[in-house]
Amino acid sequence: MKKLLLLSITAIFLFSSELYFTPFESHQALKKLLTWIDQAHSRIDIALYSFTNKTIAKRLKNAARRGVHIRIILDHDQNVGDRYSQIGYLAKYKNIDVFTLQGKKIKKRDDFGKMHMKLAIIDSKRLIFGSANWSHSAFKRNYELIYFVEDYALAKKSTKVFERILREAKRY
Repeated sequence: MKKLLLLSITAIFLFSSELYFTPFESHQALKKLLTWIDQAHSRIDIALYSFTNKTIAKRLKNAARRGVHIRIILDHDQNVGDRYSQIGYLAKYKNIDVFTLQGKKIKKRDDFGKMHMKLAIIDSKRLIFGSANWSHSAFKRNYELIYFVEDYALAKKSTKVFERILREAKRY
């Protein structure tokens, strides 16, 4: 009986997940996101289309001051030159590396696709993903979903993709 209980608890810990829908559960989703940033020990990797939320940016700055290494990839066209983007604010801090990326060039046009991911990988075990950018609108106005999951296998796969994308990105 004790072994079964221990196995059940381990399974819940290793594969726990939560799903939030904004704007209905915005407060809970933002609270969970900030808590996971605050609990990070070594690394946070982030890939986003748009990042304008100052509260989240400040928590990342605090994590970097604690020694957490943070790498952020943002869509070039959406963030460079946008006065609301947190790209410039975050790029100036030690332990935060910021990169930009354009999507693939569209044939026969002078246009590019988008770096449209919404993904965070925390300490190689926690994932945050969904439709929501880290913006005021995503948490207050838009209909979005944000999924939180603790899963080493998914985090490992996501990290491989993140590293591949990072090789194509340019340092801000």
